[in-house]
Amino acid sequence: MRMMLAAPLAAMALAGCSTMDNFSASPIAEAQLTRANGVPVGTAQLVSDGSTLSLAMVATGLEPGAHGFHLHTTGRCEGPDFKSAGGHLNPLNREHGSLNPEGKHVGDMPNLEVGTSRTASTTIDIGPDTAAYRNYLFDADGTAIVIHAGPDDYRTDPAGDAGSRVACGVLTMS
Repeated sequence: MRMMLAAPLAAMALAGCSTMDNFSASPIAEAQLTRANGVPVGTAQLVSDGSTLSLAMVATGLEPGAHGFHLHTTGRCEGPDFKSAGGHLNPLNREHGSLNPEGKHVGDMPNLEVGTSRTASTTIDIGPDTAAYRNYLFDADGTAIVIHAGPDDYRTDPAGDAGSRVACGVLTMS
């Protein structure tokens, strides 16, 4: 029985590989996210398909539920509170949140939904792949990705009332 299943599973795996050949996103930067004590939490990769910048992230060991996560203005992740990452990336001087009529920051993203297995993965479009957006992300002091303890309410300025910062990683060019 195992041998009978092996061939179809191998064929499905190879079919998946051929699909990946058609995936045209190019890696631009990555981040290793950790807790303040240095324990790894996840990884993030910034990719481009030539027109859109997207952030793909995988995280583990977080409390189940919604967690705000954002791009922060400074590429520095010093514990214990990660305040060194500064505020949300906001080069256009907008208010916070997708529900705010004056929003949103470039660094505002949808909540990260962590399942009962304490893991999460997501891919989010950040914005257009333009020189301006790349300059926002890779200015002189860099950009950090921060995961918060609670959910972002998408409207409270300046940070969405998402609670303390529980994980952080610095985006570095690939």
